[in-house]
This record gives sequence, structure tokens and C-alpha cells, in this order.
Amino acid sequence: MITPLGLAIAWLLARRDWLGKSIVETLVSLPLVMPPVATGLILLKIFGRRGPIGGFLHDQLNVDVIFTWRAVLLALGVMSLPLLVRSARVAFEEVNPRFEQIARTLGAGNWRVFFTITVPLAARGILAGMILAFARALGEFGATIMIAGNIPGKTSTLSLAIFQDVQLGDDSHAFRLLGVSVVLAFTAVWFSEFLLRRRKTK
Repeated sequence: MITPLGLAIAWLLARRDWLGKSIVETLVSLPLVMPPVATGLILLKIFGRRGPIGGFLHDQLNVDVIFTWRAVLLALGVMSLPLLVRSARVAFEEVNPRFEQIARTLGAGNWRVFFTITVPLAARGILAGMILAFARALGEFGATIMIAGNIPGKTSTLSLAIFQDVQLGDDSHAFRLLGVSVVLAFTAVWFSEFLLRRRKTK
């Protein structure tokens, strides 16, 4: 869901200079340093029925975000986007612009250059960023519970399910879910580091 937006932001940060670039860089990175609950509260104000975006969606399209599956995707996307952008940006910056220029002199358009030259050369870094973003989304709790709640079968995530099991005293089920989350997170981080090591050795 966040991949197209993340790649667009990463490419702009890596390849273009414009007024306010540092502000965009800061805004993109904010979820990494802000308390997740604070990020969730901001999203709640923006996408609630009285918020600027949530109000428009509700009034014009009859679509609600808060306390729906859409809120889960929104929270996970916002919290994991910085990792994708940071990794993809570094990957784009490592692509030699000369290769892109040569392709353009041979008649390739900007989109063709991007998809046939830039993305393939940056593929390992992009994939590593996507995997890290997935791993971050697995552990997301604070922002999700703020804007999506914990509605069983509707907005519950792995982290929220573990929290609920602990609250209900079902420790055995909580530890089973914990095991699943540890395996998934370990695999994701290990594979992303593997890709980054492979990229550095080439």
C-alpha cells in the first residue's frame, strides 16, 4: 500500500532539490521519533469525522476511516513509511546518474528510465526497505489502538491480540502469538540485512 508513495518520496528526496525539502524530510521521519500514541492522536484529529480529511470523506463519499480496517492500514502505513523511504532513498542515491543520462540520450523517456534503469539498480535497497517496513508494521501498537481500537475480527492486529490475551489472562495464547511475531520479525530483519550486505559487496 505504501510502496508507490514511499518510492515517489524517496526518489524526490534523492534526485531533486526544492524549497522546503528539509521540512518534508523531517515530516517523513517524525513517526520514527514521536511516541506512536502521539502519532495516532494526530491521525485521529485529521481523519476523524470532524477532521479535515475524515470529514470530507464522510460527507462527500460516505466513507469512515476511524475504527475501521482502513484505520489499521493507515496507522501501519504511516508508522512504517519512514523506514521504506530512508532505505529506498539511499538506494536511489547509489544509482549512478550517468546510466540514466545514457538511457535518455538513446531516446528513453523518464518513466522508462525509472522502471528499466533506476529501479532495477536500486532493487535490493528498495526490497530491504519494504521488508523493514513490514517488520515495523508487525510491531505497531500505539497509533493503531488510538485510531482503530481493538475490535475482534475487524481491527485487531498481532500486537493488539497479544495485548488483549495478556489483559484476559490467556498467557498461553499470548506466548504463541509472541512466538509468531518474533519469528516473522527476525526473518524480516535478517533478510533485509542480507540484501543490504549483498548490495554493499557488489
